[in-house]
Amino acid sequence: MKRLLSAALAALLCTGLAFADPPKQSGKKIEVGKQAPEFKIKDASGKIINLSELTARGPVLVRLTCGCAGCDKELAYFQAIHQAYKDAGLISLAIFREPDAKVAEYVKQKKLDMLYAVDSKGESWKIFDTKTMPTNFLIDKGGKIVAIAAGCDPSGLLAKKLSEKVADTVKSKPVDVQKQVQEQKKEKK
Repeated sequence: MKRLLSAALAALLCTGLAFADPPKQSGKKIEVGKQAPEFKIKDASGKIINLSELTARGPVLVRLTCGCAGCDKELAYFQAIHQAYKDAGLISLAIFREPDAKVAEYVKQKKLDMLYAVDSKGESWKIFDTKTMPTNFLIDKGGKIVAIAAGCDPSGLLAKKLSEKVADTVKSKPVDVQKQVQEQKKEKK
């Protein structure tokens, strides 16, 4: 009986260990030049956002973010990117790792004018194989990753460089979103 119990316990432990670290999404490494992962998420109204459907229409900028002080300061630059290139076909998607109610209030307060979704469990970070918040993925029409910009930069330099990549992708004149947002801040003072 002890042997049977020991064998069952060993099998249970081995099975548990096998599932402790699930394999990465489809085993593909997420990097520039590779195809973006299959990804679906519900927006605030419950509508399914399907990344492959979005990239069939045009380039997509996916921003994995939160409402922390750094991401909050950086948001204006990403809203400027969205405004500058949406008429050229860019689709922007912000995915927040916050509770729904907090994001709803934040979106209203910031007058967010782009697609957004909430992923409080962080599944998006697993699918996109990143632990850095925020991380931005520029994905070309068709689904190929053009740029990955990770980390928080409240100065706007990271957003400026990403804006230049977006301009190349949509074949448009680059907009200096860093300068644009800083000028808007000065006007408000």
